[in-house]
Amino acid sequence: MASMSNVTISFGALLTALGVGGFAATRAPTALIPAGFGAVSIGLGLLARQEKYRMHAMHASALVGVLGALGSARGLSRLPALLSGGDVDRPAAVIAQSLMAVLSAGYVALCVRSFVAARRDAARS
Repeated sequence: MASMSNVTISFGALLTALGVGGFAATRAPTALIPAGFGAVSIGLGLLARQEKYRMHAMHASALVGVLGALGSARGLSRLPALLSGGDVDRPAAVIAQSLMAVLSAGYVALCVRSFVAARRDAARS
């Protein structure tokens, strides 16, 4: 499996692209929220490349993922209405929130898997 610091940096890059793309499309300042989460994730991923900071940086990045998933989950609840052709307020926000929720939840799942593997490996040593 790829190192989690690289996965974290990639996750951050995806969120940053989502935020910048959303802002470019809508000019709404709130569209940049994913980019803020992305910038923090990139920073934590870079910090995790240093052995002495790895554990704390990865736990902090998992927390960023949890907060991102919880904070954007609202978009998922409105996505079915949007996809079925219903009328929703701010469809671009629904799409961006849904993407952020899915990306963040997937990232958290990868973090949990990595934490479990690290614990298992430490117990074997």
